[in-house]
Amino acid sequence: MKNLIALTLFALFLFLSATPVKAEIMAGASAPLVYNSFISTNDIELLRQNKMKIAIETVLKKYDSPMSEESDSFIKACIKYQIDCYLLPSIAGLESTFGKFIWPNSHNAFGWDRGYMMFDSWDQGIDTVAKGLRKGYLNKGALTVDQIGPIYSESPTWAVRVNNIRDQFKKEEDKLSLLSNQFPVQL
Repeated sequence: MKNLIALTLFALFLFLSATPVKAEIMAGASAPLVYNSFISTNDIELLRQNKMKIAIETVLKKYDSPMSEESDSFIKACIKYQIDCYLLPSIAGLESTFGKFIWPNSHNAFGWDRGYMMFDSWDQGIDTVAKGLRKGYLNKGALTVDQIGPIYSESPTWAVRVNNIRDQFKKEEDKLSLLSNQFPVQL
């Protein structure tokens, strides 16, 4: 129900943020429609981040994840460390079924340090693992899930499974994009 409300508010925001169309009267011609609108790059980025946030929250709630209220933490970490916003929740999905199967109160949904590292909160765990991925993997040239997999895990199927989970987040974002396309915004 919350997702429906969030989607409705998102669609309403898009609808209300559009600039009205103005018609100009020209002698001897029909009135052309002139669309005067400017959406800043920052606004577009905020809309994209909002779609990703809703997609993360939707998938986590679908799996009844104890991390379902942490979508802001995932987005904040992916921006801060410039990583794919679906990478961390996808790893959490594989390593612990989105935080459901972890050491009690460890807040370590990622299997970080073989799952033994303890964090005080989900936010701390998300930030620490994002920072570790940036420093220990991405900065050293492992830029794709397929390149990260052999370093992160001993399982030869780790990357395939993380990518499959990542696709679930992308599909949720695509659904949101389809909805927002019903209220087009011209750039």
